Amino acid sequence: MSSSYSLSRKEGWRRFVDTPARVRPERLSRKAVRALSVEAAEDYAEIRADWHANFGTIATPQLTGIREELELIVASNRQDPDRVRGAAVIDGPPGLGKTTIANLFGRQVDRATRRRFGELTEAGDERIPVFRVGLTSNTTLRTLNLMICEFYGDTAARRASSADLARMATDRVVQCESLVGIIDDVHFINQTSRDGVAVNNHLKWLANELPVTFIYAGVGLEERKFFNEGLSGPSAALAQTARRWTRLSVELFKPGDPAWPALVKAAESHLVLAAARPGDLVNLADYLFLRTGGHIGSLMTLIIRGCYKAIAGGTERLTVGLLDGIRIDEAAEKSRRKPKPTP
Repeated sequence: MSSSYSLSRKEGWRRFVDTPARVRPERLSRKAVRALSVEAAEDYAEIRADWHANFGTIATPQLTGIREELELIVASNRQDPDRVRGAAVIDGPPGLGKTTIANLFGRQVDRATRRRFGELTEAGDERIPVFRVGLTSNTTLRTLNLMICEFYGDTAARRASSADLARMATDRVVQCESLVGIIDDVHFINQTSRDGVAVNNHLKWLANELPVTFIYAGVGLEERKFFNEGLSGPSAALAQTARRWTRLSVELFKPGDPAWPALVKAAESHLVLAAARPGDLVNLADYLFLRTGGHIGSLMTLIIRGCYKAIAGGTERLTVGLLDGIRIDEAAEKSRRKPKPTP
């Protein structure tokens, strides 16, 4: 199954929303794996590599709690068009699944809305309940509107003027009766630059103009004083963002948190390794915490690469020895190299 699609285009987003969950491969015994032909063994390794990289999202306490908050915010945003709707912002350190949480919630909204109201609006336009864009380090007012238009497939957008782009973007959102707008990587907005201020103001304008609940996701927004919009001192009280956005924080797992071994156990239940034994991964929960610092993104990277190596090397099992030989993200590796305190 090809994974070459972009969530920043409606076709890619629709594929993400509508594609059924992958089917877990059969777990063969080590003897059965050895009995496979060369071609069959390669195929079996391939489908398992795809499965381990995409077996689904584990419902961590962070994910479950934020999803409930998002449901409350979206469900209660029934204000008339002349009133501003509140927005949600998912904030926290990198590697904790903020984007995943936003995308999964958007998928939930998209599926439920099209099931209830159909694929077309009353006017006969395509119903697109959710739009999604990801900001970049050089996002400007024009490129923001252009990204929204391009999500809806507006081929004329690139030739439009900046003023027309803003109108086109709002028209597409209203025309397709979108209910939720996901804006990812908002930490790229520089609140002290001219373009950054313009983008921030435009996001507030869109929230005023559109019957949409915005869900933003970004890294370290509170530390960056993002909610103060670059203001300081008494002026910070004038920042509209802090009054309009509900901050939903994704926290790191703490040492001794019982949710960590539960997460590791859930991940283990998805693995398809011929020589694996019950508890292989759970027994390594403390080691995995030290290797990843409690970052779920680092954990999943280590497990995915470990499974690939175990299959390719024929060991078909995750062990400390195997995992120790795998490099993951630099932040986790730096933490791993820190000298241990002298007792």
